[in-house]
Amino acid sequence: MTGYHLAEMTTTSADEADLIAALRARDEVAFARLVDQHTPAMLRVARGYVASHEVAEEVVQETWIALLKGIDRFEGRSSLRTWLFTVMINIAKTRGLRDRTDADVQIAAYTGGTVDPKRFRDSDDPWPGHWKADEVPSPFPDTPEGSVLGGELLAVTRRELAKLPERQRLVVTMRDVLDMDSAEVSRLLDLSPANQRVLLHRGRAAVRQALENYLKEPV
Repeated sequence: MTGYHLAEMTTTSADEADLIAALRARDEVAFARLVDQHTPAMLRVARGYVASHEVAEEVVQETWIALLKGIDRFEGRSSLRTWLFTVMINIAKTRGLRDRTDADVQIAAYTGGTVDPKRFRDSDDPWPGHWKADEVPSPFPDTPEGSVLGGELLAVTRRELAKLPERQRLVVTMRDVLDMDSAEVSRLLDLSPANQRVLLHRGRAAVRQALENYLKEPV
């Protein structure tokens, strides 16, 4: 576990303390449950840093190995999940930088968006960055075929989420898919609260724009 810090900020709950004790005792059942619980979310986040799902799987596997090697030194000053994702992101960043080719380097555009900037209020407005009154997106229709439409919209959402620039995709995924709070996402991604809000807003806006466009398409 060289190079990864095992402590951050909060205290562990009684249940988590029991889990940590089980992991230190090399309880295979407890470890298997933890793997099942967190691996899907870890893969989603890791995929934001690396070039393929296969590499993301390697990153997650390396993270679980790091957990087994480092659990005896875990001080419990953060939640185990926060520590786990911190380690995973560090590994993914290192792997992503190593594997990335020149064609992949588009991060400089991560603060961009696919929504027309004219639809948002100006910086001198009391509510900068929010939708203009006449540009607020239309509500999604409530149709009898709602379940079918819902499935289609979910597919569009997933497709457009995959198209987002790296940081937008990570923030939206962690906030809206994994239901992490803003403080945890800011800490894990080393973002200021303001920058995290901007990335979340622009990512959500881009996905929303794609959904609007999809609903306007003729049948």
